[in-house]
Amino acid sequence: MSLDVLLVDDSAVVRKVLLRALRQAEFPVGSVHEAGDGVEALAQLHAHHVDLILCDINMPNMDGLEFLRHLRAEPVLKSLPVVLVSRESSQAVVLEALRLGAAGYVRIPFTPEQIKSKLLSVVSTQDPADN
Repeated sequence: MSLDVLLVDDSAVVRKVLLRALRQAEFPVGSVHEAGDGVEALAQLHAHHVDLILCDINMPNMDGLEFLRHLRAEPVLKSLPVVLVSRESSQAVVLEALRLGAAGYVRIPFTPEQIKSKLLSVVSTQDPADN
């Protein structure tokens, strides 16, 4: 089983590091799509099937919190699991993201093992009928 992933971060370097971490951790990745902000991410979601989203919080145009609000408002997309991967250290912001439906949070810097562990816990709790 492989999962199609959307990486959302305004830094192309962070997106590459995330992809490398997924591959080093031998996470079962299928297709990988990328977006530089929430606006691009929504467009990617309308164009491609995705099983899992890794998203930054602090981005231009549409940040991670606003992206979560839009995502959860769309019936077809609202159950997609979103794991936030960010340098954000404000507990209030992280708690707001979890309240909005984020499935988890991984702080940058991270190890491939941390990413894999968080994603496997998120994927194992998902009901296949939700997607």
